[in-house]
Amino acid sequence: MSGARRLSLLLLAPAGLLGAVPAAAQPSDLAVKAAFLTKFGAYVTWPHAPTGPLTLCVVGSDPFGAVLDQAARGQVVDGRPLAVRRLAGPGGADGCQIAFVEGASPARTAEWLQALRGRPILTVTDARAGLQRGMIFFVIDGGRVRFHIDQASAQQSGLGLSSRLLAIALSVRTAR
Repeated sequence: MSGARRLSLLLLAPAGLLGAVPAAAQPSDLAVKAAFLTKFGAYVTWPHAPTGPLTLCVVGSDPFGAVLDQAARGQVVDGRPLAVRRLAGPGGADGCQIAFVEGASPARTAEWLQALRGRPILTVTDARAGLQRGMIFFVIDGGRVRFHIDQASAQQSGLGLSSRLLAIALSVRTAR
């Protein structure tokens, strides 16, 4: 199954659109977000191809815990294993390719996003923690986990986003 197909199925699964799925078998919102986070790297190109593992960092509060570790276990992106790191703040983010950013407050999240701006790191945020937006911004829409994309911000950081990822976003902000 292609990566885009798997990503699309992840998007549809929480809504039960894959057929009759018992309620107990449906993944939690956090599990779906964790699954998305582990898949995003396959749809991003970095200005300098990183070597070694593709590193997904949780910067600040970690709402995922073991759910993210489980989703990342055994994942390979373009032949590279996926590694998960947790950071108290953006200071150690140099080795990260993807950063889920959630500060203790919206102001702290905004400060940390600013600290990462212009660096080749795909930033991801979550509406449940405030309206500060990374390049990808998770929301719940119609009972399903969805996301908005700020393609202009990604391009300013030297990142390319696949049209397959852009196609399943609720909205895409482009450069003017």
